[in-house]
Amino acid sequence: MISQLSWKIGGQQGEGVESTDRIFSTALNRLGYYLYGYRHFSSRIKGGHTNNKIRISTHPIRAISDDLDILVAFDQESVDLNAGELRPGGVIVADAKFNPVVPEGVDARLFAVPITAMAEELGTSLMKNMVASGASWALLGLPLDVFNKAVEEEFGRKGPAIVEKNIEAVKRGAEFVLEQAGGPLDDFKLEDADGKQKLFMIGNEAIGLGSIAAGCRLMSAYPITPASEIMEYLIKKLPKFGGTVVQTEDEIAAVTMAIGANYAGVRTMTASAGPGLSLMMEAIGLAGMTETPLVIINTQRGGPSTGLPTKQEQSDLNAMIYGTHGEIPKIVIAPASIEDCFYDMIEAFNLAEQYQVPVIVMTDLQLSLGKQSCEQFDLNKIAIDRGKLVTEAPELEQHQLFKRYEWTEDGISPRVLPGVKHGIHHVTGVEHDETGRPSENADNRRRMMDKRLNKLDGLQVRDALRIDAPHDAPDLLVIGMGSTGGTIDQARAWLSDDSIKTNHITIRQIHPFPTEQLFPYLRAAKQVVVLENNATAQLAGQIKMNAGFADKIHSQLKYDGNPFLPSEVYKACKELV
Repeated sequence: MISQLSWKIGGQQGEGVESTDRIFSTALNRLGYYLYGYRHFSSRIKGGHTNNKIRISTHPIRAISDDLDILVAFDQESVDLNAGELRPGGVIVADAKFNPVVPEGVDARLFAVPITAMAEELGTSLMKNMVASGASWALLGLPLDVFNKAVEEEFGRKGPAIVEKNIEAVKRGAEFVLEQAGGPLDDFKLEDADGKQKLFMIGNEAIGLGSIAAGCRLMSAYPITPASEIMEYLIKKLPKFGGTVVQTEDEIAAVTMAIGANYAGVRTMTASAGPGLSLMMEAIGLAGMTETPLVIINTQRGGPSTGLPTKQEQSDLNAMIYGTHGEIPKIVIAPASIEDCFYDMIEAFNLAEQYQVPVIVMTDLQLSLGKQSCEQFDLNKIAIDRGKLVTEAPELEQHQLFKRYEWTEDGISPRVLPGVKHGIHHVTGVEHDETGRPSENADNRRRMMDKRLNKLDGLQVRDALRIDAPHDAPDLLVIGMGSTGGTIDQARAWLSDDSIKTNHITIRQIHPFPTEQLFPYLRAAKQVVVLENNATAQLAGQIKMNAGFADKIHSQLKYDGNPFLPSEVYKACKELV
């Protein structure tokens, strides 16, 4: 028996690859397995090769695997593109309709199943995904009743007749392949999972759920890959909590609406990707100047311009730090797991109101759209902090205005919402005095700039650095951000087998940079490897600029649209030692 394996399904976009993956992984989750998914898809609505890969394990995992055990193929292109990942003795379950051929040099067992023909016999070729699922599920020797329950949940809303037909499709696929194989494959039999129910979700769903828990009641946004699922999730969920989602005409309208709603006292956010973030830059400056709380989610994808809208990249880091004109305080944090996506949203809203600044939550496509197992969220950790929010303003003398931008020792002024008695003040994007009235006085300018820029001096972000440092003087310190953490951990396990001592740090507070916290680990390491999905080493640049040690920092970059594989990280690190 084995403790983990990888399963992939491939075909043309729009022919059921996504739904097959969804039902297959849902059934595995019901059994208690840990899952980590990677979705490769085209930027076209329909057509173009797509595949979904799931790593299945009896223990927690946070990275895709290098190899592949089972490939389910709806066409020969899927075989040709993906069969090279199969480990020796791997399995291909392919539709007999296209007369599948195993590519030369690939050691794999081929099961040609009349997937389309069986589906058509049941009334529609759309059910071929269920035939294929049944075939691959049966080869693993897993209980069909669990899979059928997942089918019922998927198609229950369409009525019992549709459910029964899909269950029959699963049965036919299973029976056919078991007859071919002579029963389940012994070398593919998984060890029993713990049976414990886990959450199974994409990062965008965790972000949506976290925002609700944080008290967000309005999202203004414009659809864009890979952020759209946040909006789609909240469209269904927010009305249940008295909130709503507004689809605006563009990202400029989205961010300015969010600024206005936050000014009025409603916790509001917007979400986009690189192109949308570019359009928001002027408005982000407005939030900084008016000291209005603002939460933005940036789900990074391949750029520039339209670039690779459905592929992995981490190339917006500099844009998030430096993108606005002029100088304003802002916070940029980077979740590194599904759990982070949930808890960081609560922290992002709190930070935005505590410091009265824009907060950008930086994810990447793999974290945003990769479906993963995670433990149940601890709702006891949720705490709402609205900062210096004034509900009763002191009485003012006639014609005086409330000092909304009052100079304070910590640089954070009292914040009052519209309608609060004695809280009237002026709001403008031009430089202003303590009451908000426009001012071009040089002394006032210096004073207000210092007030805004210094108020992050005491910033404390949860887990600014996520540190795994068992060695005082490691051979290598490996640094990453976002979705790279699990991949680094897998590579480190192999390096440990080679007696190479490594430490691992995931940087979660991108800006302001946590220099003092990182410095001692940089100093102790013999060599430092910085892993990032971009071409210009943006994270490494921040480390060198803020902490130094340029002579020992080495960049491992990948910008072809795919996430790092553990073997790539292992090889790069091994070559440095």
